[in-house]
Amino acid sequence: MATKKTKTKKPVKREKREKEEETYTAKDIYVLKGLEPIRRRPGMYIGSTGAEGLHHLIWECVDNSLDEAIMGHCKNIEVHLLPGNKVKAVDDGRGIPVEKHPQTRKSALETVMTTLHAGAKFGGKAYQVAGGLHGVGVSVVCALSKNLKAEVCRSGSKYTQEYSQGKAKTKVKKAGKCKKSGTTIVFEPDPEIFKTINFEIKRILNHLRQQAYLTSGVKISFRDERTSPCFIYNFYFEGGLRSYVKHLVADVEPRHHNIFYTRGEKEGILVEVSFQYAREMEAFEESFANNIFTGEGGVHLTGFRTALTRTLNDYAKKNGFLKEKEENLTGNDVREGLVAAISIKLREPQFEGQTKARLGNPEAKAAVEGVLSEGLSEFLEKNPQDARNIIENCLLASRARKAARAARTTVLRKGVLDGLTLPGKLADCSSRNPEESELYIVEGDSAGGSGKMARDRKTQAILPLKGKILNVERARLDKILAFNEIKSLIVALGTSIAQDFNIQKLRYHRIIIMTDADVDGSHIKTLLLTLFFRHFREIIEKGYLYIAQPPLYKIQAGKRIEYAYTKADQKEVLSSFKKEKSGTVNIQRYKGLGEMNPEELWETTMNPENRILLKVAVEDAKAADRTFDILMGKEVFPRKKFIQVHAKKVKNLDI
Repeated sequence: MATKKTKTKKPVKREKREKEEETYTAKDIYVLKGLEPIRRRPGMYIGSTGAEGLHHLIWECVDNSLDEAIMGHCKNIEVHLLPGNKVKAVDDGRGIPVEKHPQTRKSALETVMTTLHAGAKFGGKAYQVAGGLHGVGVSVVCALSKNLKAEVCRSGSKYTQEYSQGKAKTKVKKAGKCKKSGTTIVFEPDPEIFKTINFEIKRILNHLRQQAYLTSGVKISFRDERTSPCFIYNFYFEGGLRSYVKHLVADVEPRHHNIFYTRGEKEGILVEVSFQYAREMEAFEESFANNIFTGEGGVHLTGFRTALTRTLNDYAKKNGFLKEKEENLTGNDVREGLVAAISIKLREPQFEGQTKARLGNPEAKAAVEGVLSEGLSEFLEKNPQDARNIIENCLLASRARKAARAARTTVLRKGVLDGLTLPGKLADCSSRNPEESELYIVEGDSAGGSGKMARDRKTQAILPLKGKILNVERARLDKILAFNEIKSLIVALGTSIAQDFNIQKLRYHRIIIMTDADVDGSHIKTLLLTLFFRHFREIIEKGYLYIAQPPLYKIQAGKRIEYAYTKADQKEVLSSFKKEKSGTVNIQRYKGLGEMNPEELWETTMNPENRILLKVAVEDAKAADRTFDILMGKEVFPRKKFIQVHAKKVKNLDI
């Protein structure tokens, strides 16, 4: 029987394999034509189909105008938001050519708009320096637009052509005369592609301001024509990169008076660097290549950091700030409080990906190193007081780093000697699977006691913190590690901190801040958010940090009990009670979590089926960084100004 089974099985397997092979034939090979690849995989070209990708369409249009400006052919750039989710981008450059292209046999305008990898930036004559070298920029906008209209003024005549989803709807038409030259693009993003079409004025203004600083002498205008009266904002800066750094440090106290700036050329690469040190704990560096923001840095940023560290070490040793055998300043030492902008312009930038987040040209590193080393050495010699302040700032950071290293080593060693892998106040969960484990950070022993009794012991851990933790905004690591409540939290998280931080060792994938709904609770919540943002930002970026939403009111009439989380909820619940004529209504205002019994706390705030959690996210790290500086820093005036400006926008203020 075994033999028969073997014989009958073999042909079946062969027949099955033959059928499988027949399903994969030449007809299964798809050839995407025109701009169809962009519509099929938009994320490859614009990063995402969310807000970032939507705004990237504007950047592509503006980048083309900026390339004209860099070459000296454009002085004015405009961006208009129009009714009906339309955007208009205008420049007074040379205008896209309209004559017939020798290869495509179509007009050059239609070729540029509807053909991948078509553009003037490959040949090297029309554009010696440009951001868009892939030849897909404006064609991406065309492909992902429901409708697009191009107007070109060139040689005294106006030409127009219309497109839809990457295909030409009309031929190029001559539509009158023009006194000036330039290109106008009006596009409507395709709702079939984008999750939402909601243009954010703040995001657009930030980008345009940045580009205006990088292209001195060019006026960039923004108009929101969706409202009446029209909102207008203009940018024009003669100071260039130096003005940009001045803008970045406007709300903080500088360490030295003169802003450093240098400009030079090495091997055909134009390099500009400007920086100033501020009384900050964080470093802020922005890098650009051909005016394209390289959010992930690249070789030009590496060259900047290398030259900065080497030059400051050389100066410190030469002038007696560092002894010959003393440990050199590290990269982190010289970057504390640094606010810098690095901009290079080169002929053929090699970006990683169409979104141009990182620069890869090896020659750019050497160019930046050479220009910065020469310029910074000269600056330090000519400005001895600025040089002293900068070096003293770096030495202070160095001493703090060494003290923090000693404190960190002491903390870890003490934990091992005492045999305490977890703090005694932590009521841990039994699960060792981080994906299902939760850590509730609560204020005080009272709330901690209720939480311990209310929780699901398998997946929910409770860590009560006594009082308000240290404001870490201006505290160095050695002081932070000396604070017992923070030390307990670090040990409970399991990730360690600073250079030893390791997200893979995080013991809980939901960390929930659960504080009272009063002023003290809000203060504690803010202090904890500051701690996580400054020292555990990756926990936020991974989506592991949450804020619990306990109810403000318990409303009861007879046996019916409802909970209200806001004043609005309370009014709604009371209205429903009146409609049902429920009789006498009792309202209990919870002043703290400790006032809830374990059953109420579980039912309203900790039960995964009923609870409301707010996920903490950082959309704009720079804006968040500045806000923490204002609200948690030492300076009173910026905080007072912030409160005055935003006071009328406050919601759910518990009075």
